[in-house]
Amino acid sequence: MSNPDHDREAEVSLLDGPPHDVKIKPIEKKKEAPQRAKLGLRRTLSEKNLMALTGLFLCLFLAVHLLGNLQLLLPPEIAQWQFNFYSKLLSGNIFIELISYLLFASILAHAIYALVITIKNRRANGHRYDYDRRGVTSKWYSRKMGLLGTIILFFLIIHLRDFWYQLQFGHVPLDKDGQKDLYTLVVTVYHSGWYVLIYVLCMIALGYHLLHGFFSAARTLGVYDPRYVEWIKILGWIYSIGISAGFAFIPVYVHFARG
Repeated sequence: MSNPDHDREAEVSLLDGPPHDVKIKPIEKKKEAPQRAKLGLRRTLSEKNLMALTGLFLCLFLAVHLLGNLQLLLPPEIAQWQFNFYSKLLSGNIFIELISYLLFASILAHAIYALVITIKNRRANGHRYDYDRRGVTSKWYSRKMGLLGTIILFFLIIHLRDFWYQLQFGHVPLDKDGQKDLYTLVVTVYHSGWYVLIYVLCMIALGYHLLHGFFSAARTLGVYDPRYVEWIKILGWIYSIGISAGFAFIPVYVHFARG
């Protein structure tokens, strides 16, 4: 015996086409969710985003590093003891040591991502990579970020060789309190006029690099909003000039005041 109600349902379903399975859409949505998550992760971990994040971390380090170096401007007796104590405090701290590894990794990653982005854009466009892609309307330092970055990297290698390497692996004399006399090492290096000149020129390159990098990172991370773009510009100018001028002033002062 057939069930009339069942026959009607079957007849309707056959006339209306294949049965509609309401469970299909949730399954499709479940499949789409991991894909969207992967796409979001790829965007987050893109070369430009990672370059912006490593750049901002390096900006933070520069501000802290400048504050430490300002101790060199104190009277000689105070500066020597305090700068050497500060150096000893940093070198004997496991947390600071971990930060130093992160710092070196960020420098390396920042340089590699810059190279990768440059190569990709040369292949895609057949010419040099300009960060802003605004042609002649962009600032000259925006179009020369590769050159500025190369100058800074060259300076960084020399800087690490003369100070960090000497402190870690070289023979640094001790001060009267038995601390490594990094202060005397710095003052001795800054007695060289050529070194000071190169230092200042590299800080000018750093200033322009920071200026464009600050704005570029803001755009990449999506915070370059029209509502507060003027404040970002002001902050970028203050930071870039303050950091580069601060670092440039220290060796000049040491060279002429304590030569």
